[in-house]
Amino acid sequence: MHPTHVEDMQPLCLSAPDADDLLNHIEGWGPVATPTGVFHLVPVRVERDLRRICGWMNDPDVAAFWELSGPASVTEAHLRCQLDGDGRSVPCLGVLDGTPMSYWEIYRADLDPLARHYPARPHDTGIHLLIGGGADRGRGLGAVLLRAVARLVLDRRPACARVLAEPDLRNIPSIAAFLSAGFRFSAEVDLPAKRAALMVRDRP
Repeated sequence: MHPTHVEDMQPLCLSAPDADDLLNHIEGWGPVATPTGVFHLVPVRVERDLRRICGWMNDPDVAAFWELSGPASVTEAHLRCQLDGDGRSVPCLGVLDGTPMSYWEIYRADLDPLARHYPARPHDTGIHLLIGGGADRGRGLGAVLLRAVARLVLDRRPACARVLAEPDLRNIPSIAAFLSAGFRFSAEVDLPAKRAALMVRDRP
């Protein structure tokens, strides 16, 4: 599965005196069982994870949509913008059966610039995803993990009624994975760097 991302949609690097954890303490969400193994979202630590994530960002299939290829300083700046911000976006490694294999950003869509482009509701939660290794793409794993993460968000964030994503309309494999994971196509939206498919997973 190809990742989804647009740099202009990332949260601003703002600080807040007390964010009161806008995403309900992702570090404590814990593991979840999936048909492919036990999956765990682990918040990124730059000193531990930068080399791995930078390697993924320089994969041509990833770089085509994330636009973060280049030296490690490019990836580091992107991560620190979130880690040093107000907590509205949390970068995470996706760990499957103990092996880091994907990169995720869980973010407050209602507090993001994205909210200017659709009818946002309080506590809307967004997802960005890339599958790190080429061998893990194109075999349905993305849909399995998206379903698991959407369920985690809705279970751990009681105030959140829906999970959103905004893959590039050209990224057909990504859109297909979201549909397979129980998301519905809501609308086409014009974002600063792409025309996107707004995908929505509603709370049952």
